[in-house]
Amino acid sequence: MGYFAVWTALGIVVFPVGVALAALEMQLPALARAVPLAVGAVVLIAGVSQFGAWKARELACCREAPRRGLPADAGTAWRYGLRLGVHCCSCCAGPTAILLVVGVMDLRAMAALAGAITAERFAGERVARAVGAVAIGAGLLVIAKAAGLD
Repeated sequence: MGYFAVWTALGIVVFPVGVALAALEMQLPALARAVPLAVGAVVLIAGVSQFGAWKARELACCREAPRRGLPADAGTAWRYGLRLGVHCCSCCAGPTAILLVVGVMDLRAMAALAGAITAERFAGERVARAVGAVAIGAGLLVIAKAAGLD
């Protein structure tokens, strides 16, 4: 439940921000024209973040098994779930940001990023770096298209 609570809290914070940005985009044509460039920048930054020591530490926390088995009492289990949820949100921040700017209702993007997150969770840093390289390439491509350089 603690793990679920962390992801729910993140959604409660992110959703109104997304709604406000979408409303502003519809009202301000200049902002609407800047969105493709901003999307490319977010994808690029998310890709670069896959290479850092921070990502490696968070991924290691994701892969770490409990030292003494699963918590026996509810309070300890709740705290363990909260800690695991925070680490998972941190570890998935880059791919989650990509999903948010690409569109959370795009099933292809959702499936691709869920697959990438799962693969890096099980295979480790090499896959995380490969995901980062793909994201960097995609971000640069989106920026180039937005700037009319394609």
